[in-house]
Amino acid sequence: MDKKANIQWFPGHMNKARNEVKEVMPQMDIIIEVLDARIPYSSENPMVASLRGEKPVIKILNKADLADPEMTQAWMDYFEQENGVKALAFDDNKADHVHRIVELCKRLMPNKAESGRQIKAMILGIPNVGKSTLINTLAGRAVAKTGNEPAVTKSQQLIKLDGGIMLYDTPGMLWPKVENANSGYRLAATGGIRDTAFDFDDVAGYTAEYLLKAYPELLKTRYKIDELPKTDWQFFEIAGRNRGCIRAGNQVDTYRMSEILVNELRSGTIGRISLETPEMREAEEAVVAEQRLADAERKKAKLEEKHQRKLRARKNRK
Repeated sequence: MDKKANIQWFPGHMNKARNEVKEVMPQMDIIIEVLDARIPYSSENPMVASLRGEKPVIKILNKADLADPEMTQAWMDYFEQENGVKALAFDDNKADHVHRIVELCKRLMPNKAESGRQIKAMILGIPNVGKSTLINTLAGRAVAKTGNEPAVTKSQQLIKLDGGIMLYDTPGMLWPKVENANSGYRLAATGGIRDTAFDFDDVAGYTAEYLLKAYPELLKTRYKIDELPKTDWQFFEIAGRNRGCIRAGNQVDTYRMSEILVNELRSGTIGRISLETPEMREAEEAVVAEQRLADAERKKAKLEEKHQRKLRARKNRK
């Protein structure tokens, strides 16, 4: 992938929320992290792993009805290899089985559950993963504001659930820097970042490139293409013409076709798609680790160069 991601979005209220989470985290018994089932790795907030310590975590793979079911199961198995982590998958029909979260909280904290003491659970999730809708279903009433755009929740609130569980809701939070460029693209493609924060056709190009390799049959069916092209821009030309995205001079409006692709991915119209696998996570985290090391070496070299300049200046003054 030769495209360069320039996708950063960290509004002021998110920084405030991050500090509040750090302050309250030590008081919590359980962490509930809501992920987008299509991008379980990219929708994980690294702050959770760094702050939770030994606290158990329930990872909710939400919007599972939009994701590849086989891949969702693979992710659940992958997450549960980690100590203290349990995983559940939910979709739009979550109302009839959302009680599993409460039951799992009790199983993870048996001493408190059996003695009738309150279990404190913090629920976290990046913007637009469906956290507020899930909370309303858990509470059995509208207690969290919902909306089909990122960052609707702006402040913390406490919600008392059945079963002696106190739920601490937090605003949807990204982190200050998305180090993995691939994750930035996936967050943008699935709606985790506002559309104004990135170059739309770049994100659509990245998405098309992945779908051409991972889900060719779905693209063929949805966009009525008998033989798929090799590149993303060729795909937009063919699919755009098939969809009637034509400008003056009989030119294909590839930007409009880009919007169609991303919007149909988000709605599930193309089909059930997952944009990453556990194997991709392992490979990409290795690359990020190398980048961090290289950045640290560059920083060290700059500091050493600055130090040497000071020494030379001192010597020259003498």
